[in-house]
Amino acid sequence: MSEALDLGYARVDLGREARQGLPEIVYGPGKRVSEIAGIVTALLARNTGPVLVTRVEPGPAAEVREHVPGGAYDPGARLLVWRPAPPVAHTVAVVTAGTADGPVAAEAAAVASALGLRTTLIRDVGVAGLHRVLAAAGDLRAADSVIVVAGMEGALASVVGGLVETPVIAVPTSTGYGAALEGVTALLAMLTSCAAGLTVVNIDSGFGAALAAYRLTRRASLAKASPAGEEPR
Repeated sequence: MSEALDLGYARVDLGREARQGLPEIVYGPGKRVSEIAGIVTALLARNTGPVLVTRVEPGPAAEVREHVPGGAYDPGARLLVWRPAPPVAHTVAVVTAGTADGPVAAEAAAVASALGLRTTLIRDVGVAGLHRVLAAAGDLRAADSVIVVAGMEGALASVVGGLVETPVIAVPTSTGYGAALEGVTALLAMLTSCAAGLTVVNIDSGFGAALAAYRLTRRASLAKASPAGEEPR
């Protein structure tokens, strides 16, 4: 079977699940409802894993679900999901600097959950009240990976990176006033963090952070599931 299915308006990557363990994920903006429904139908028919559509507003999401039954919609995350993956042992803590970072954190948590990662949200522990993040340090250290969502100057990622030994994935958000430059200041701060080893994704990309956590865990999860002495694929 060809790895690409030409629908006229899209070439659906049917081989991605075999290559990466996950079907192609659909970016919703800019697509008609009929196009999203056609792509989702093709992915469901020819793959076995979860099928996701990101950044979908409630109205179009409802229409897509009429065309393709069985999907669930998370309005806070603007995420459509069919066939969510069964949970794996890996836990992800999604932590926000402020309430305004909530929509990005919601996307990260919902995508991670749909991919089978066990997620917990730790909200509003920004560095303006350092005691708040210190009070959450035990929960952060207990997680297998941490996604930090922060705007303004993005300092929370450095603080968390200095508190935990597990992988930290930093998401700069566009939250902030003029000199925050719609997330560029937080992005640059996270990239130049003194807490070495942070993974930094694009501005407002909760999706990108969840996929980074998934990639970090996939090989370990496969190794645990494989018989002794057998190499994971």
